[in-house]
Amino acid sequence: MITSLGVRNFKSFLECSVPLRPLTVLTGLNGAGKSTLIQALLLARQAVYRVENDVVALNGVFGLALGEAEDIQHPEAEESAEVVIELEAGGAGRVRLGLQSSGPRALNLAIRSPRPSGPAILQGHGTAFTYLCAERLGPRDQLEVTADDTAQLGIGERGQFTGQLLALHENDVVREPLRHPRTAEHGVTTVRTQVEEWTGDIVRPIRVSAQWPPGIAASVIRFAEPGSLLDGIRPPNMGFGVSYALPIIVAGLLCPEGGLFIVENPEAHLHPAGQSRIGRFLGRLAGSGVQVIVETHSDHVLNGIRLAAMDDRSVPFSDVVVHYFEGGAPIAIEMTERGGLSQWPVGFFDQLETDLGGLARAQRR
Repeated sequence: MITSLGVRNFKSFLECSVPLRPLTVLTGLNGAGKSTLIQALLLARQAVYRVENDVVALNGVFGLALGEAEDIQHPEAEESAEVVIELEAGGAGRVRLGLQSSGPRALNLAIRSPRPSGPAILQGHGTAFTYLCAERLGPRDQLEVTADDTAQLGIGERGQFTGQLLALHENDVVREPLRHPRTAEHGVTTVRTQVEEWTGDIVRPIRVSAQWPPGIAASVIRFAEPGSLLDGIRPPNMGFGVSYALPIIVAGLLCPEGGLFIVENPEAHLHPAGQSRIGRFLGRLAGSGVQVIVETHSDHVLNGIRLAAMDDRSVPFSDVVVHYFEGGAPIAIEMTERGGLSQWPVGFFDQLETDLGGLARAQRR
């Protein structure tokens, strides 16, 4: 597990270091640095996993679009200063990654020697390393397939390989900690059945089928109403919520113990109850031995995580930390043993109270 992440001279941070836990929540103002820390992890992943030519790409890989080298260097850093990413990770100790531009128009950063060899959690293949960005694919009649070794197949940063992954693994057995609570009633533990159970909770009750037809370089996902004899509802007729949540559920259920799972805006296109329930799902995932990093703007997701700790007891409260970004160094917020939060900074999920207060004042006028 990665226990701390530090960056220097990278985008908005001249220097920043944050502790990480089995479940880390990043939240706060827009443009305050949440995605910057995730991007630092993605650059570090490139540096320790199958890197070619001793460089990391600023664009394309994991959907990164960081531009040129000068775009990602902090404005107060010296022109020749390295971008530094530092990680603390279990037995690997401290890993320091220095990245340096070869010129102002460079589209990659050179890895300064010696190249780091860890931590191991960044070297997992397939679903052992999952990153799902905020701009996931909406409803599609067909999804992509990849020629990569199927043993190393992941979900894709936009969820573009969801159909292929589900078709290949639909009959695999889901790890016990990740099985839906209703599993005891029917005893079916396959990936497809568990996907349907969790999707039914988070979005709506639905049957899911995925196919990767022979001879076609595409996968297909179709839906059906429970108990209906009619099959084959196309994703565009099911809405965005299912298409945005499905990659999170599929990749989560297939993530092995010791894996790393990073997701941005899991609440996208979900109704409030669904946002809370996907928070509970992510809490269960963290409790199963997967390190989870969540970037969110949803108090419902946060409250779902709190319920996972206090009601479901699927993740210890001490394994959760929230970092609130408002410009400058983020504020670390701990979860208490009763499910509360150690502090509540101004601007931290307080808009409901602010709006209700404004309405009350308006009604008195």
